[in-house]
Amino acid sequence: MKKFLGVFVCLCAVIALGLLLLLRGGMLGSPAVSGSPVPAASSAAPGDLRESTPPPHMTPDPTPEAAEPTPEPTPEAEPESFVLSFIGDLTLAGSPGVPLNFWQTINGDYAYPFSNVKQYFVADEYTLGNLECTFSDQYLQSIEYFNFRAPTEYANILLEGGVDFVTTANNHTDDFREAGKRDTWATLEKYGVPFGKNDESVIVTTPNGLKLGIYCQNGQLEVSTKIYWIDEEKAVAAVRALKEQEPDLIICMFHMGVELNYYPEKKTPANCEACRRCIDEGADIIYSSHPHCLQPIEQYNGGLILYSMGNFVFGGSSMPSDQDTAIVQLTVKRDSNGNVSLGDHTIIPCCVSSRPVTDPGLSSAVRGKNVSYNDLRPTPYEEGTEDYLRALSKIDGTYDGPDGKADYTNWHQQHG
Repeated sequence: MKKFLGVFVCLCAVIALGLLLLLRGGMLGSPAVSGSPVPAASSAAPGDLRESTPPPHMTPDPTPEAAEPTPEPTPEAEPESFVLSFIGDLTLAGSPGVPLNFWQTINGDYAYPFSNVKQYFVADEYTLGNLECTFSDQYLQSIEYFNFRAPTEYANILLEGGVDFVTTANNHTDDFREAGKRDTWATLEKYGVPFGKNDESVIVTTPNGLKLGIYCQNGQLEVSTKIYWIDEEKAVAAVRALKEQEPDLIICMFHMGVELNYYPEKKTPANCEACRRCIDEGADIIYSSHPHCLQPIEQYNGGLILYSMGNFVFGGSSMPSDQDTAIVQLTVKRDSNGNVSLGDHTIIPCCVSSRPVTDPGLSSAVRGKNVSYNDLRPTPYEEGTEDYLRALSKIDGTYDGPDGKADYTNWHQQHG
């Protein structure tokens, strides 16, 4: 019995040991337990690239291509208009032996001569006139009966007055021969005033970009008639040459005609035809001087002809034979394509002085001694007055009075 019990105890011990070993083996082979499953290791080898497809709800929107900016339309150029002003002779000195003392009258005030008209030239685009004097600081002698020399500092009068361009192609350019011309041109260059020489053309550009082609010519004097005739063929050749440079406008500035004549069509028809032919050939504006009085404006074939603008700031006499002058202002239009054309013109009748002499027979009456009225300050006439209407009639072609007279016999003694 004890032997049986011993065997039974040993058998139980072996069974218990087997169970224990069995339990321990199961525990060792089981995976570790945690709060969340361990994800399977990736099977991708190092260095391989693989696109990852995200869940459908996380698919990002494709990046939109940058939108081309809508181009701003090029603004269309606005039509523009400009004003060109034309005035008469600028004689900024007195002639020896004539009592009109230019220096004493202006008294160092270079703004004085234009003080009553400057408003017209400050607001315009470009102002053109005829310079009838020499600028020089040298003591120069002249054989001319009338000669006009101003100190170079008098070029400031042009600047103060708003004058932008002058022609020097006239009968007083040679008062002091080559020395005088050289000094005058050098002075104008020094002071920055563009100018034209006889039988030469120049291209100038205005502040707002108008390109002007300007040709200047001093006519040939016919001694027997005292008439300056234009060389038509030279003028036409110059206009044709300027056209090749494609300026916006072509302006011819002529010194022509006969003094104190109000009717160029009657007295100098060949000059009138020469001016018209220049317009036909491509010129837009003809500006003329020499008669010392106003002559009619003519509109011809799309162009404008100013046959004579008379005197303006005129130091040549204390009692000019004709006191009437004018400012002509011409509107120039530039369209959105850059094409330039002439518009309307305005006439401002003026007196060469701020002290007008109202006298129907002025051209012959004021030659007497001590009838001095010229204070070298051109002044607009009051609209509607007798003076205003008389000056206007001379330039609009309705004047019907006699030509003026100028007897220069013993002039210096008469005015001494």
